[in-house]
Amino acid sequence: MPRLTGFENQLSLSLRSYFQLPAGLVSGRGKTADAAAAVYRLTRYADETGPAASKDSVNTNQDQQNQFFNFNISASLKQQLAHCNFVTPTPVQAGAIPPALEGQDVLATAQTGTGKTLSFLIPLIERMPAGKGAAALVLLPTRELAIQVVEAYRQITRSYNTAAVVVGGMAEGPQLQAIRRGARLIVATPGRLQDYLDRKLVNLSGVKMLVLDEVDRMLDMGFKPAIKRIVAALPAERQTLCYSATLSPSIQEVVRDYVKNPARVEIGSVLKPSDNVELQTFEVPIEKKHELLEHLLESHQGSFLVFVRTKHGADRVARRLTRSGHSATQIHGDRSQSQRNSALRSFAEGRHRVLVATDVAARGIDVADVAHVVNYDMPREAEDFVHRIGRTGRASSKGIASTFAAPDEKHILRKMERTLRINMKHYRVKPSEASRAAAAS
Repeated sequence: MPRLTGFENQLSLSLRSYFQLPAGLVSGRGKTADAAAAVYRLTRYADETGPAASKDSVNTNQDQQNQFFNFNISASLKQQLAHCNFVTPTPVQAGAIPPALEGQDVLATAQTGTGKTLSFLIPLIERMPAGKGAAALVLLPTRELAIQVVEAYRQITRSYNTAAVVVGGMAEGPQLQAIRRGARLIVATPGRLQDYLDRKLVNLSGVKMLVLDEVDRMLDMGFKPAIKRIVAALPAERQTLCYSATLSPSIQEVVRDYVKNPARVEIGSVLKPSDNVELQTFEVPIEKKHELLEHLLESHQGSFLVFVRTKHGADRVARRLTRSGHSATQIHGDRSQSQRNSALRSFAEGRHRVLVATDVAARGIDVADVAHVVNYDMPREAEDFVHRIGRTGRASSKGIASTFAAPDEKHILRKMERTLRINMKHYRVKPSEASRAAAAS
């Protein structure tokens, strides 16, 4: 199988050979083959907190941008960060941590994969007083993301009894036991926490710090009423840290209601793919999508995150890949929490090379070094496109994002490019005469 380099003649020859298409049925518009080869030399980067490539200006002290130990934090926390190999802050960490340590509210807009979790955990850990009962609350959209935040907290603090996960789809018993033991940090999805409040199973009157993470997605998922109910149960005097990839009017309303005179941190465009990701699109008939996906898998190294529109589609694509000999698993809303955890863990550990996911389920995915994101089904909105491809090219690493577009989806693709002000490399794969004849018969 020839290696798919991505552009011009090498791409055309590779696709023609794979799909057994005559010359002229694959066309490309893009860079030269030499440039294409350079694009596909992935620079792997293992640590999310490594040196940042962003050129955005953030109003912070230069020393604070260089090392975590220059932050105004305790010696014990510095030691723990060093033990976890957290050395150099990303731009959002350098911008958000200093004002948060001073007790100021923060409003941060940053793309996925910029290190937001650590930017609120460090001030949260530093400012949290000793004692029992909820002193800090993190609200976020999905179970997986909640679990990952608590794991990061435990990694830094080496404490397993001071945090509680409050999410749907998991047994209530252990969650309530952690709360009753006096957990200082609650990390929750809004729906389940509202349920606990309504049933008087949790007391939030002692919360001094509120983190609203991925506000845009929480609002997309219909959590606005639950957030309002939860915030009403918190003390009026508190610190609030708010994170979002975008600043739509609905998010600005949340900011107006819950955040007071925040320090503003903006890293990159609020609605633009990362410059670390090479964008390419294939105009491909629906019946050829799976063959193209398999060819990309056979032509490239590294892990693949494949986005589909429906739960049934995720199951179908994963099954076909498995039958073809690829190590694939899937994650979507109909899978149990244990199945979702298992799929995420096996993908993160490399036991499965391919993870097939729906948008909502993938919102909690935080896996380092995803080499290739594939939009097997076109995203409905530009924001979904940005969130999807934000799973690769994180921090300083490079990544590839391939989008499959059926011929009747070209107008959606053009609209998305205009909205995001991007230019993807375009390629066209046409069915062979034999395929067309077979389809017509």
